[in-house]
Amino acid sequence: MSRKPMVRPGGRSARVQEAVHTAVRELQAEVGRPELTVPLVAARAGVTPSTIYRRWGDLQELLSDVAVEHLRPDAPPQDHGDLSADLRSWSEQFIEEMGSPIGRAYLRDALLGAPDGDNAARCSAYAAEQIDVMLARAAERGEHIPDVESVLDRVVAPMMYRILFRPGDLTAAYARRLVQEALDDLDGPGTSR
Repeated sequence: MSRKPMVRPGGRSARVQEAVHTAVRELQAEVGRPELTVPLVAARAGVTPSTIYRRWGDLQELLSDVAVEHLRPDAPPQDHGDLSADLRSWSEQFIEEMGSPIGRAYLRDALLGAPDGDNAARCSAYAAEQIDVMLARAAERGEHIPDVESVLDRVVAPMMYRILFRPGDLTAAYARRLVQEALDDLDGPGTSR
């Protein structure tokens, strides 16, 4: 009879991660990011530096992990009764949060860590999951809907480009325009919502 390893939900690993993540966030607020070091974070978290090096590899990987966790949505998008309103509201919130100096710093950290691209993929999956929720609700209401990839390409990708490379013109109006254009294209040329 083979035995499956017992998996403890949470446990010490989860406690260490939470303590280290909390230490990073607190220290960033107190001393600033340039002053962060693995020994400083370890002392605040109550772990040894070797624990951090073993789990995260280096400070950049740790900062990336903290950023990805921060970027994970904590609730599904609000339901405003139709896809257009849902996407407009979500995209306005997205551009406001991600376009803020803190949001851009978290995005940069997320992208700089995990050389295999896993953290960037996780961030992309967060957006795709949120969009999928809105599209599923719209489909249940009988609305004509685009696919997730189309919304990512037409709404999220342009916002991300502006957030990362041209942050000077990040407005709710820009986000609403992207949504409107994506939905107009779904309906065909010459139609509007």
